[in-house]
Amino acid sequence: MQQDIFINSTPQESRIAIVEDKALAEFLVERRQERGIVGNIYKGKVARVLPGMQAAFVEIGMDKAAFLHVSDFSTAYEAASPPPGSEDEIIFEGPKPSSHRRLPIERQLSRGQEILVQVAKDPLGMKGARITSYISLPGRYLVFMPTSTHVGISRRIEDDKERKRLKEIALSVLSKEGGFILRTACEGRSKREIQRDLAFLTKLWRGVQKKAEGATAPSLIHQDLDLISRTIRDFFTTDTHLVVMDHVKEYRRILDFVGHFMPRLKSKITLYSQAEPIMDHYGIEEQIAKALERKIWLHSGGYITIERTEALTAIDINTGRFVGKRNQEETVFKTNLEAAPEIVRQLRLRNVGGIIIIDFIDMEKEANRKKVYDALKEAIKKDKARTNILKISELGLVEMTRQRTRESLENVLLSACPYCEGRGRIKSHVTIAYEILRAIKREKNHLEDGKRIQVRVHPDIANFLYDDESRSLDNLEREINRKIIIKASEELHHQKYEISAI
Repeated sequence: MQQDIFINSTPQESRIAIVEDKALAEFLVERRQERGIVGNIYKGKVARVLPGMQAAFVEIGMDKAAFLHVSDFSTAYEAASPPPGSEDEIIFEGPKPSSHRRLPIERQLSRGQEILVQVAKDPLGMKGARITSYISLPGRYLVFMPTSTHVGISRRIEDDKERKRLKEIALSVLSKEGGFILRTACEGRSKREIQRDLAFLTKLWRGVQKKAEGATAPSLIHQDLDLISRTIRDFFTTDTHLVVMDHVKEYRRILDFVGHFMPRLKSKITLYSQAEPIMDHYGIEEQIAKALERKIWLHSGGYITIERTEALTAIDINTGRFVGKRNQEETVFKTNLEAAPEIVRQLRLRNVGGIIIIDFIDMEKEANRKKVYDALKEAIKKDKARTNILKISELGLVEMTRQRTRESLENVLLSACPYCEGRGRIKSHVTIAYEILRAIKREKNHLEDGKRIQVRVHPDIANFLYDDESRSLDNLEREINRKIIIKASEELHHQKYEISAI
């Protein structure tokens, strides 16, 4: 697989396209006015403790108080779950913490108490940020967890010999100051490189602690890297073919960054200087536009539809224009098999999180259902977000969950339609026309004798009333003994109309 990273930077925003085998796999956006706060560390003040929810709201200096669940907080020094957004890992034993039962949150926190927390999820919609007291500091080769005593290793490192080597290195450098997760990027790295990364992160943590001691809550203690630096840190590896940037200042800054942490990869970073915008030149803008569409066409002629609701995301597969060659079962199987990896690509690209229901076309053969499921599982291995997937049911449905850590691409680039309020549908001409006729009958009792009735409507509705409902207008005029004048107005929305007497 060939991976390329294209970075478009302007004073207003940074846009990053991660392309795998010439197909857009992930698209990341960070706007200067809307910079995400995941990874930031704050000294917060407890605003409310909710025993019934076993949670607390903590002021961290944002518009909305952050949400802290009891599972994300403990005064005890214990092993924590991997930090949100980190790679899947397998835990092996380091020093074990003393076992204890988690205390109820009302016995651990009280209103006005000051605590050190880290943002695990950006604010989403009406919800404030989600926070945790289990701090994690990502480096190039490992994620340092000062509140944990365990060590983990990325599941993406599959070679048993390499895993054993890294485990030995990890246990030899483990200190009492905390645990860590060895990232995929540490594969093939020497003990010295890993130890240097750990030393840097340990020093960073001491600085965070020192700053927190003298800070007044709520206040920002540590700000995570910007999007471009995070992307280089997390995605730029020896497998990356090329990194192309279009901003001279950012290009020089990233060269310095890479020169410090991974000097052998500097030659892969190039500066784009052509007149045509970088995203247009590499065909990415077109792929971004398609990522916002409801329907995705497959090469065979079949298609996928993606519908998002408040509770879940529903994905449907259809054979479309693909009619196959032999029989219906083979046609359905090939469509589902082609759809499986494309669905995973779309989930990554659109950053869809939460509950996801995939409705594959019904297959009669169990062997075919297994092959489609295996193809879906294989494709998911490329996804860094944590997922949980169940087998295909008898109805052809796959239920899965995908980690939600930031706003979806749709929420970042689009806003709800002010006319349909996000439903994606508006009333038909017929519905609006009949509403107007009923409204005229209601209003006639409030009009003086001899007065005519004027109805201001959108031109499309006016034409429909005159062309298709002229007889209905005539009948209504005779019924209410009033002259009805229809006036077209471009200013009015399709669903709006105004009735008045003249």
